[in-house]
Amino acid sequence: MRRWLAVALAVLTVGGVFGAGRFVQPVAAQQMGDFDSQETHAKVKDFIVYAPEQQTAVAGKRSVLELNFRVLDGLHVNSHTPTSELLIATTLTLDAAPGIKMEQPVYPAGATYSFSFAPNEKLDVYSGGFTVKLPVVAQAGDRTIQGKLRYQACDRAACYPPKTLPVQVAIAAR
Repeated sequence: MRRWLAVALAVLTVGGVFGAGRFVQPVAAQQMGDFDSQETHAKVKDFIVYAPEQQTAVAGKRSVLELNFRVLDGLHVNSHTPTSELLIATTLTLDAAPGIKMEQPVYPAGATYSFSFAPNEKLDVYSGGFTVKLPVVAQAGDRTIQGKLRYQACDRAACYPPKTLPVQVAIAAR
């Protein structure tokens, strides 16, 4: 038993992510299509692309920033409000930043999804592009918010271990 466990851990560590009886390698950045060509600084972490864009805000006034994410083709992630407590929600957490007062992120509605092997079980997921809105009040000047997006990606056959994607939001408040 110990030998089997040691082999399984070694395969997981060296060989990629194990899912549904097969190895799943992370998707290559070249498979991202148009989304990557639109933003040369896009950050890729396995299954979601985040394209940081300079955000503008009116200094001292409530502004809504838009953080754009894209789930790679063939995959989906649970929405912020999954249909079961056993599913891992997509969540954005942001660190406090000097000169910026943040409200809670506003997540988009997910899409209903079901598998052929369980057609009566409906999941609430994001696939393709989705935007999280962030209401802020920023003092005048250039500001940066650091944070992370936690999610769990799945395809039609397997769900993968949860991932955390670093997020950086640059704001020019004038």
